[in-house]
Amino acid sequence: MNGRSSSSQPTPTRRHAAQAALLHELRLFFVALQFLTRLPVPGWVGFEPAWLNRSARHFPLVGTLVGATGAAVAVAAQLVWPPVVAAALAVAATLWLTVAFHEDGLADSFDALLGAAPRDKALAIMKDSRIGSYGAAALLLVLLLRVHLLAELLARDPLLAAAAWVAAHTAGRAGAVALMTLLPYAGDEAHAKARPLAREVRRFDAAFACATGVVLLAVAAACPPAPPASFVAATAGLCLLTLILRNWLRARLGGYTGDTLGAAEQLGEVIVLLAFAA
Repeated sequence: MNGRSSSSQPTPTRRHAAQAALLHELRLFFVALQFLTRLPVPGWVGFEPAWLNRSARHFPLVGTLVGATGAAVAVAAQLVWPPVVAAALAVAATLWLTVAFHEDGLADSFDALLGAAPRDKALAIMKDSRIGSYGAAALLLVLLLRVHLLAELLARDPLLAAAAWVAAHTAGRAGAVALMTLLPYAGDEAHAKARPLAREVRRFDAAFACATGVVLLAVAAACPPAPPASFVAATAGLCLLTLILRNWLRARLGGYTGDTLGAAEQLGEVIVLLAFAA
């Protein structure tokens, strides 16, 4: 009896291994949080270049945190101001939290890719800190869509709006991670801003990221006021967007860059919000 009961208990080695694995996952999450937001992380986290590549699996989870912050601002602000003002404040909160990281990529990508610039010229445009007419128009349009779609959802039901907003931020980042497994890096890896992300992301990490996005979409679609087909529409829209971007970026650049991943995230957010506001 004693032998059987003792053998069923985890050994100290197994416990230590499990604790080490959990600690490593927490460390990877903090690395992703530090990369995608302005939030500070504990000093014990440390950093190794390889961790940034592996932390891509937690990019959607960081999106969940960013989206939850914006959702809290929107729901609280709606108690005082009209839905459109509350939505604008929620977008502003996420812009501050992420230092407009993805919005910058959106503007740079459209400046580089909507014109007739050849590959080398397009990559050079992405590195230029100035914003052109294509980038400004794309950025303005996406910001307006996000504000008005969130305002529409807030007017219908604050809980639905909060859930859809969180799901949009989560799934948008999942789509960007998926794109990293479908394309090679198109820029100069030696001069990449985030050099580890220029290397191939493991399929397991991409699958983990996509699963996180799907779960949050399902949770949002389970809110009673959600349109019946919102989950299917959002998922199908994100898959179609990813395929279109894969083909477009392969033809124009031969792969992805950090800026195009930001554009993918922003467009993914809009797709999800459109699905839930339909």
